Amino acid sequence: MRLIQYQRNGRRGVARIEQDSAVVVPLADRVLDLASAAIADGRSLADEARARGDGERLDYAALLAEGAVLAPVDHPDPAHCLVAGTGLTHLGSADTRDKMHQKVAGAIEDLTDSMKMFRMGLEGGKPKGDKPGVQPEWFYKGDGSIVAKPGAALDFPSFALDGGEEPEVAGIYLNDMQGKPWRLGFALGNEYSDHVTERQNYLYLAHSKLRACSIGPELLLGDLPDSVEGESRIWRDGKLLWQKPFLSGERNMSHTIANLEYHHFKYRQFRRPGDLHIHFFGTATLSVGDGIVPQPGDVFEIEAPAFGAPLRNALGSKPNDDFPLGGVGAL
Repeated sequence: MRLIQYQRNGRRGVARIEQDSAVVVPLADRVLDLASAAIADGRSLADEARARGDGERLDYAALLAEGAVLAPVDHPDPAHCLVAGTGLTHLGSADTRDKMHQKVAGAIEDLTDSMKMFRMGLEGGKPKGDKPGVQPEWFYKGDGSIVAKPGAALDFPSFALDGGEEPEVAGIYLNDMQGKPWRLGFALGNEYSDHVTERQNYLYLAHSKLRACSIGPELLLGDLPDSVEGESRIWRDGKLLWQKPFLSGERNMSHTIANLEYHHFKYRQFRRPGDLHIHFFGTATLSVGDGIVPQPGDVFEIEAPAFGAPLRNALGSKPNDDFPLGGVGAL
């Protein structure tokens, strides 16, 4: 089952996607409401949605075209949504994988920090027993206020050196009132980062990740397919500028989903009751690797059949909102 959130005429709603239709789930303004009810009732999110019955049948394509589709999950208080992610978790294409293995075959002292981290994941990211595997690279992106809805422009800060796409799968989680995390499902995501800033020095990674992102338009319930196959594209002035396939799912990763989840939620502050988490799992496909420099107005398009409709977002124009040196007041 795949769910969307939408807003029309000032009213929100949740719908199930069935072919070309969005079937309204009655008595649900937010996926979060459905999830809370499912936890309380001791049943799956899909069963909770089915139990509400069928409401109005809407034209899904029309909802997308009119910009009525929201992110597939959000929190009424954005400060209670944490957006984070992991990197160096994907094996990439066969060619990239071979090159990576050649690089990590040498002495550990000859490797860069990034390659050391990648090798650690290859060797210990998929634990066989009940003990956790090696921890991945981890980064913080922001709270719920940074999540752009499908079709909306991605904020391009005035100080940014680059605004580049990152096609990924994101896990969506809700902590119950006892602090236990529950996975609601998965969504396509554009993790969107400043790769030029990051490449100046790897210690700038944290700065490069403090950017907008987008997920959706659909929330895939249940398990993530073992292999997710999709395509990432960039459109400029209505013409295809760049395209490349991307892979995700555990078959194409050096970590299990369970291992990534453990190393996120092992921190008590991430198990605060009632909080929503959007966690990006990483990628191996970036247009910056092919020398592409996105420009304001370019449209990023990320598509994978398992997730339904593609995720599209334009790169916004740089605003004239520089924060000045000395802009902090003293009381």
